[in-house]
Amino acid sequence: MRKKRKRNKKRLPIIPLFFIVLAAAVGFNVTKTLEGMGIGIITYFVLYIGFIIWLKTRKIRKLRKSGIREVDQMSGEDFEKFLGELFKRRGFKVRYTATSGDYGADLILKDGKDIIAVQAKRYSSTVGVKAVQEIIGAVKMYEATEAWVVTNSHFTRQAEKLADINDVYLIDRDELIQIILNKR
Repeated sequence: MRKKRKRNKKRLPIIPLFFIVLAAAVGFNVTKTLEGMGIGIITYFVLYIGFIIWLKTRKIRKLRKSGIREVDQMSGEDFEKFLGELFKRRGFKVRYTATSGDYGADLILKDGKDIIAVQAKRYSSTVGVKAVQEIIGAVKMYEATEAWVVTNSHFTRQAEKLADINDVYLIDRDELIQIILNKR
């Protein structure tokens, strides 16, 4: 068997380097000094950072304008971000957990002394007992005072029963729609 060649892990991409050189050349061409090159490069970075910030705020704005139809088309990760923005607008401090190894919680909300572990389930069918079990396990891990499961769907009777016994608050499609509508 042939061994695979190792790739250079840290290669500076050509396109950003090209724009940096272009900005330096424009700065030099305009001022005919080395200081002009520096100003050109600094201007490039300021514009680049401004563009990145604009892209992020544009995506957040799009999430905030989303309704239930858009939610139904989202990926699970986008649904988590949507809920994070929705809860921020309701006054919570929001922290996202890792996408894998999250111990059953996707969001951690803080409201004063309360810490709320939230499991987000964007499903096309009903949400079962497993989601409730996962959030119950997350309560101790994140030292939460409350546990919520939020879905764009509905819950099975077994999930509702387990949630009731363990004081887990369930937010189904109907309540999620009300939350979305109340914050517009």
